[in-house]
Amino acid sequence: MAEIRSYGFIRHFRGESSAYGLEYRRGALRREGRGLAFWFLPLSTSIAEVPGDDRDLAYLFHGRSSDYQDATAQGVITYRVTDPRTLAQRIDFSVDLRTGAYLKQPLEQLSVMLTQLAQQFAWAFLAQTPIREILAHGHERIRARILDGFAAEEGLATMGIEIASVRVSSVKPTADLEKAIEMPMRERIQQEADEATFARRALAVEKERAIQENELQNKIELARREEVLIRQRGQNDQRRATEQAQALGIEVQGKAERTRIEAAAQAESTRLVDEARVEGEKARMEIYRTMPSSALLGLAAQQLAGKLERIENLNVTPELLGPMLTQLVRAGTHHLERGESR
Repeated sequence: MAEIRSYGFIRHFRGESSAYGLEYRRGALRREGRGLAFWFLPLSTSIAEVPGDDRDLAYLFHGRSSDYQDATAQGVITYRVTDPRTLAQRIDFSVDLRTGAYLKQPLEQLSVMLTQLAQQFAWAFLAQTPIREILAHGHERIRARILDGFAAEEGLATMGIEIASVRVSSVKPTADLEKAIEMPMRERIQQEADEATFARRALAVEKERAIQENELQNKIELARREEVLIRQRGQNDQRRATEQAQALGIEVQGKAERTRIEAAAQAESTRLVDEARVEGEKARMEIYRTMPSSALLGLAAQQLAGKLERIENLNVTPELLGPMLTQLVRAGTHHLERGESR
């Protein structure tokens, strides 16, 4: 907005650098340009100020598709003024000489005109297109239709207006229609999510089954190894018992053999002793056989005396003792002679 200051009956105008100012005095154009600053008399001067920068115009309009469904398009149109003098002649941009504000609403008038043109171009597309295609490709096609429409509109060029860009931010159906359209997709997404959940659960079950099978295989392998261990232990015990039995048998056989040998040795010793005793007895009997009866009687008396513990009475007469002593002496002498001869 321009800045106007009053100094008595004269005033000073200073416009913005992006605005194009036009000074009319008594109906004739006296001065124009960007960022003007000048003195003027309010009674004989009128001033117009046209914006020279790019302006953004937001739009929102409704339309109906070829299948009779309502849709809403929303976006922004960017425009600029290329011929301010011509535009000032077509639209009133006069400013108040005291405040610098517009006396009318030229920018709103320009916005309404551009919005209606854009809506007209967009409606031509919406009326010929089904709602699903509008929602799928509406952004680019609506933008292209509006740009092509403005480019073909000769009135904008004659007014000194140029469309810099057109943007479409959203194309939406009504809330109920949007829910109805989204429902199959949501159901399909939900179904895919359920399938993914089922697949994940199936995979988890499969993994759990694999784990259980692995554990079962481990148990079977442990049981098999335990069986082998038990069998091996049994074989070891059996071998140990067999070896012990064999060792015991060998020991018993050894003992039996030693006993047999000892018994044989003892028997042989006994036999030799007995044979020696028998031989001695035979020799003694031979001696006794050759001895006279009186000597035998003496020896018998001698042995009897050795057997007896106590003799209470013994009667020895000379008649008995004399012959016995004589025979004993003789027998002893004879025995000594025989020993020496041997």
